[in-house]
Amino acid sequence: MAGGYDDRDGHIWMDGKMVPWRDANVHVLTHALHYASAVFEGERAYNGTIFKSREHSERLLRSGRLIEAEIPYTVDQIEAAKAEVLKASGLKDAYVRVLAWRGSGEDMGVASQRNPVRMAVAAWEWGAYYGDAKMQGAKLDISKWKRPSPETIPSEAKAAGLYMICTMSKHAAEAKGCSDALMMDYRGYVAEATGANVFFVKDGKVHTPTPDCFLNGITRQTVIGMLRDRDVEVVERHIMADELDGFEQCWLTGTAAEVTPVGQIGEHTFEVGALARMIAEDYEKLVRGEA
Repeated sequence: MAGGYDDRDGHIWMDGKMVPWRDANVHVLTHALHYASAVFEGERAYNGTIFKSREHSERLLRSGRLIEAEIPYTVDQIEAAKAEVLKASGLKDAYVRVLAWRGSGEDMGVASQRNPVRMAVAAWEWGAYYGDAKMQGAKLDISKWKRPSPETIPSEAKAAGLYMICTMSKHAAEAKGCSDALMMDYRGYVAEATGANVFFVKDGKVHTPTPDCFLNGITRQTVIGMLRDRDVEVVERHIMADELDGFEQCWLTGTAAEVTPVGQIGEHTFEVGALARMIAEDYEKLVRGEA
């Protein structure tokens, strides 16, 4: 596809029907545009099949409930919409974005109970999220912004508003020549990258932060299961920033990131080692049905 994301051929599913890509628009007074009342899922299709599709649809509905925007579709209806979009795209390998948001309506203040909750599904080609980092290891900055307390946000929701500090952190990282940023949480513990969970290796064990104030990613859960199937010990715990120096390997996980080794975080360097390469290769085989 050529052009910007608003100027492409194809179709997008919106509110129960397929519409031409360029016509998939909303009004400027859409509530979500002003107050971030939206939730979404990012998913990848491999060989024509969306990996863990149903889990993503279930999480979308949970996210909607957590921000008190009940999505008016069932899991089966969301699955059917995604299948329709994927078929219309003609793509076998694709990124699929499902978005639900508070639309325009009678309310245009903070409250939006009288506004409809709308939904859209789009699919497009999207290659490696971090470019050639799978071979060389991604370079990360350390963000000045911290993941907030779950007392201040619904941290279990994949909600649009929670990504504002992620965008700011990633922009700052890119300005320094990095491809992403590692974020600490409100207590100073290591949390996650701006759109991916993080894993570390030390003395043959894998350590990953406890997801008690950030999203427990579907890819994260998948990778933990794969490691345990290989009898690799996985320790979920709070990780302090000053521990980064002691880890030997590091990688990120996420639907877009897949499994991406990390070579550097701030001043800390990591080997793109055998375990990181193995889990990246295992994940690639799994999502393509070759495992």
